[in-house]
Amino acid sequence: MSTEDTVVVGLGSDLRGDDAAGLAVARLLGDAPPPGVAVEACGDAAALVEAWSGAALAIVVDAVRTGAAPGTVHHRLPDLPASLPAAGWHGGTHSLGLVDAVDLGRALGRLPGELVVVGIEGGDFTPGAPMTPPVLAAVRRTARELRERLSRERRAGRRR
Repeated sequence: MSTEDTVVVGLGSDLRGDDAAGLAVARLLGDAPPPGVAVEACGDAAALVEAWSGAALAIVVDAVRTGAAPGTVHHRLPDLPASLPAAGWHGGTHSLGLVDAVDLGRALGRLPGELVVVGIEGGDFTPGAPMTPPVLAAVRRTARELRERLSRERRAGRRR
């Protein structure tokens, strides 16, 4: 459960190449998180419900497969959770997918006030593979952009 107003949650698996993108973003942000922002890395979407519980804003970063070029960053999707499967969030290598976590959070009354989903297009989800260069570049860019955005909004006195 987040004690902060904002939580960034990276979702993924280190064992399947580009599937580690969300975890890598969380690790980069977690080294020096913006003030008032909690950062969590989850290997399973079921842990998302606990991670975002109590947060006014949750930003979830995960790898996705939509057919776009690897390293493409997809931002905020409307109509959660219905839009997630159409946009490539099918659960991937996680035992439960993001859609399942949204459904569970809704059923338990434990969704964050606002949920923002950021997807990094993966190219190689082969077991044991490293992250591909375009995805690694997108991870670094996404972490930097989230840090800048959240820091700027905090300085301005706005939650988001």
